[in-house]
Amino acid sequence: MTSRLSPGRPARRHILPGLNLTLGYAVLYLSVIVLIPLAALVLKAAGLGLDGFWAAINTPRVWSALRVSFLTALAASLVNLPIGLVIAWTLTRYRVPGRRVVDALIDLPFALPTAVAGITLTTLLSPNGWLGGPLLEAGLRVAYTPLGIIVALIFIGLPFVVRSLQPVLEDLGHEPEEAALSLGATPSQTFARVILPALSPALLSGFTLALARTIGEYGSVVFISGNLPFKTEIAPLLIVGKLEQYDYAGAAAVAVAMLVISVTLLLAANGAQARLSRREQG
Repeated sequence: MTSRLSPGRPARRHILPGLNLTLGYAVLYLSVIVLIPLAALVLKAAGLGLDGFWAAINTPRVWSALRVSFLTALAASLVNLPIGLVIAWTLTRYRVPGRRVVDALIDLPFALPTAVAGITLTTLLSPNGWLGGPLLEAGLRVAYTPLGIIVALIFIGLPFVVRSLQPVLEDLGHEPEEAALSLGATPSQTFARVILPALSPALLSGFTLALARTIGEYGSVVFISGNLPFKTEIAPLLIVGKLEQYDYAGAAAVAVAMLVISVTLLLAANGAQARLSRREQG
């Protein structure tokens, strides 16, 4: 029997099973968890027909809910970029007292039920709350407004930005900025021309993850938003309302509209991230 291996070359061993078996498990898992539910959702909405689907989503209330959901998620994700950068920079570059506690608290939104976060934020920021009362006296109303939704989504999306930046900052080290400063660059020039380009793919990755997480957020938003139609009503709440009215096809239509918009935004963000990564490697 002739061996397929060349003489003297050791056989390559893998910890995981071979490609076919591993790929089969991956496709099966992806199908059961993602593809089959999404296909069922699209098929349910397709039962309305094209005209029925358009009639289900082409209403002022649906467009208002979609606009509130996507614009507040986009605003919260953009706000999280500088906040997450400052926190990640502090945690990786400085040894301040309580650093480990702060680092652990970053993951609190992952462990805390979103409904608990929503109730807590509403209690603090409502007009008679500890923070909401003084803010209202200063002329700033937070709870039951789009601003309150943005605050809740900032809380939910912040860990994605911080955790995306931390490993990149740790790998980057101090050498690039020290070299730039030794060559006469100012701190602002060093940050803009040395640090920021190296962090751009991680920033975009964190932004994408935060946006994907906050677009469909329900638990932390449903309390603080006030659920006012045409003002603070979010699309997930509208979907839940249609389900409670047994309008399953209408709920599926709104969900498919959210799905199409979300996938488009994520594909655009991933394309931009890939271009930034190629530019960094080039």
